[in-house]
Amino acid sequence: MVTSEPKAFIKKMQKTATLITAAGGLVKNKKKECLFIYRNDRWDLPKGKLEKLERPRAGAVREVEEECGIEIYKSGKKICKTYHAYTMKGQVVLKKTHWYKMTYKGGGKLKPQLEEGITEVRFFEKGNMQEILANTFPLIEEVMEKTGLIKGSQAQPSV
Repeated sequence: MVTSEPKAFIKKMQKTATLITAAGGLVKNKKKECLFIYRNDRWDLPKGKLEKLERPRAGAVREVEEECGIEIYKSGKKICKTYHAYTMKGQVVLKKTHWYKMTYKGGGKLKPQLEEGITEVRFFEKGNMQEILANTFPLIEEVMEKTGLIKGSQAQPSV
């Protein structure tokens, strides 16, 4: 669901939903290509739940490395945070995700974390985002827009 009043919606959701905090990253390689994962039949950015007492930046790096089989060279500036809600086992969950810019300098083979439902990990050129945009989530478009990866998108603040 996308809402035009995200702050009010989040405030309301926090009263009744379980809050999960996650972190992830938009990773660029030496060629300025961006890393995406294919999970559950959609293109996504690597991210995951934070461990107990884990700081968001450290969790973002850990999740990207685990999900993609790479080593992050540098974790840069925070991009934004997004929220989205879903149901799990009949309970409403509100997931807050912290997003960071990251750099990968390696040349090794990308390795999807199959046990997390990730079937492909691939770098895309900035000018070749049509495949991603045709099959991704609004919050991923929001992260892409905030980093200048796409312009003039129909992405709206996502919840």
